[in-house]
Amino acid sequence: MGKIAIQLYSVREHTANDFLGTLSKLGKMGYEAVQFAGFFDTPAEKLKQVMDEAELVAAGSHMPFDSLTGDQLEDSLAYNRTIGNDLIICPMLPEEYRKDEGAYYRAAEELNEIGRKCKEAGFTFAYHNHDMEFFDLGNGKRGFDIIFEETDHEYVKMELDCYWATHAGVDPLQTIKAYDDIAVSLHIKDMTVENGEKRSIEIGRGSLDIKTLWETGEAVGVEWYVIEQEKFDGDPLDSAQENVVKLKELIGSN
Repeated sequence: MGKIAIQLYSVREHTANDFLGTLSKLGKMGYEAVQFAGFFDTPAEKLKQVMDEAELVAAGSHMPFDSLTGDQLEDSLAYNRTIGNDLIICPMLPEEYRKDEGAYYRAAEELNEIGRKCKEAGFTFAYHNHDMEFFDLGNGKRGFDIIFEETDHEYVKMELDCYWATHAGVDPLQTIKAYDDIAVSLHIKDMTVENGEKRSIEIGRGSLDIKTLWETGEAVGVEWYVIEQEKFDGDPLDSAQENVVKLKELIGSN
């Protein structure tokens, strides 16, 4: 069975003010793991100590593209190795790599090379989408297709953000099935519409079929189900608590 984590961008206001204390609170809420979105200049050894105390493991790190290229990649991998994380994720391409079809082909080359180096170092490398990768580039081709058709599936895996796929009018269930050999992680967040605008909301309050997403992920061997939320009506920590309780309720887990 896959494991439940939280993407720390969901509680970014709290991590910015008290990174390590927030991790401790999340551990007490029932999360098994956290997925990083920055380390706030925390020494890796200290972070690992707090993770162990909170009984949390790493469900991947979203690493800026620049930190995955050149000499910086080695430093990034060393830090993640120390905290016990073996899943490196590119959360978004720089604008110059997504402005047209040719840019996405160049991106695929870069991502494939990063993935190759990660694999050789004992890591898994994945790409995380937003909605923009599903936009038509003018001839029916989408950036998402180019990224995953032009990279070696041994080197570049998929972290599908089910919310952003749905936001772009794409069925996440079909996407998981189409890329079943590389689906290692799913971002799970619910969607509602307010004043004609789509926004994320707590699990169970929106329109996404979260239970079926889980079941489809389980059928293809997804390792991580990463709760994320970007918009809030109250305290993000309260939403984090509600989300993990509701997801466990939906999948029948205690």
